[in-house]
Amino acid sequence: MEYVYAALLLSEAGKPIDEKGLMEVVKAAGFSPDEARAKALVASLKDVDIKEVIKNAAQVAAAPAAAQQHAEGEKKEQKKEEKHDEKKEEAAAEGLASLFG
Repeated sequence: MEYVYAALLLSEAGKPIDEKGLMEVVKAAGFSPDEARAKALVASLKDVDIKEVIKNAAQVAAAPAAAQQHAEGEKKEQKKEEKHDEKKEEAAAEGLASLFG
């Protein structure tokens, strides 16, 4: 996981994501760098635009929150409608009671 964080740091700093840079960041964080892991990560990130991936991930993460807000808004509106319907029923019952009362 530390190599992924190192790649994110390098990307944010605008530096190239290469084995040397990853190993330096990992070492600076207090870990023992592993050249094989660094090479594997560099190879897997070869055609990946990290900033674009982060942007898309933020949008995906925001979607459930927006859906939840929408659902909560619908629940509030439904409760308002239920209260309104209850008032109509009470008024109708009062009207019937006055006929027989």
